Amino acid sequence: MINVGLIGVGNIAAMLVQGVELYKQLGSSEGLMHERIGRYEVSHIRFTYAVDVSREKVGKDLSEAIFAYPNMVRKIAPVPRGVTVRMGKVLDGVAPHMTEDFRPAKLPEPTVEELAKEMEDQGVDVLVNLLPVGSEEATRFYAEAAARAGAAFVNAIPVFVASKGFSSPAPVLGDDIKGQLGATAVHRALASLVRWRGVRLLETYQLNVGGNTDFKNMLALERLASKKESKTMAVASTQERPEELVREEKIYAGPSGYVPFLGNTKISHIYLKALAFAGSEVEIEVRLRVDDKAMASAVLVDVIRVAKVAKDHGLRGSIDWASAFYFKYPPRQARSELEALRMLYKGLEKLGEEARPRLDEPF
Repeated sequence: MINVGLIGVGNIAAMLVQGVELYKQLGSSEGLMHERIGRYEVSHIRFTYAVDVSREKVGKDLSEAIFAYPNMVRKIAPVPRGVTVRMGKVLDGVAPHMTEDFRPAKLPEPTVEELAKEMEDQGVDVLVNLLPVGSEEATRFYAEAAARAGAAFVNAIPVFVASKGFSSPAPVLGDDIKGQLGATAVHRALASLVRWRGVRLLETYQLNVGGNTDFKNMLALERLASKKESKTMAVASTQERPEELVREEKIYAGPSGYVPFLGNTKISHIYLKALAFAGSEVEIEVRLRVDDKAMASAVLVDVIRVAKVAKDHGLRGSIDWASAFYFKYPPRQARSELEALRMLYKGLEKLGEEARPRLDEPF
């Protein structure tokens, strides 16, 4: 089994926890990226620890907390009881304009030593960071707690931890989760196609709107610097001269608006302009509509298993091959999704492990 801890019981946690239970009940692999990674299937994932700071969630069983205010994920599967959400450390995890949404509890906050001891006692194998964008101090606090507990740390948000070589006796994967078929994955695929066809990318943007607390939190522009850098470099890295696109401000990717009625639906508008044969220009426009939290959860069920495989083999710190395919801002950025996928498979093979099905087999 893989014992998983959650930092932040928000909408992604609500979809992830339910989604794992749904797949256990269905006995199906439809919609999963990989049915098996190493010796682990989705059925091996169990949630044993959870932390939040909201008075709506702290002290509740995880099966109830995932539906507490302001979460808006629908019920898709029954979740077993047995995990009480404990109080975490607020730090910068709650932006001033989000206090009415996140409603921090007025309870004693734990030290890093206390959290590490709890995780160690609970046998947490993998700790998943799902804090709001901009939680720089809080993310590093929990990364340190995971390191002291010997738990692998999965950083799903755009705070640069894995990409900056955070030191830990356990694996560190990140940064900033890339959705299963989300805006960044689609944008990277189109940008790679432009390069593969001998065409030069002149300019491109990705504009995203959504209606959950994730998008409302990102109304605070001061919390967006790492998010914009993460998404922008994920796309720019597919090109021959990524630094030129960034320097000349010919590329933009990031959140662009909060529309409450959209809920967990994200709408993305992607535009690319390229220079082709004999100076002819090509323009591509795409509109993408996704359940933002389902896209993240699909990737996390893979990442959790990759992290456990790495931990089983005694790997320490940032692991570039384990992060490139799954994150927007990994320690080493691949030029394309296919290259990143093959990095993953090669890394697993060096450990004597494999992932099934092999998604690169048609190539």
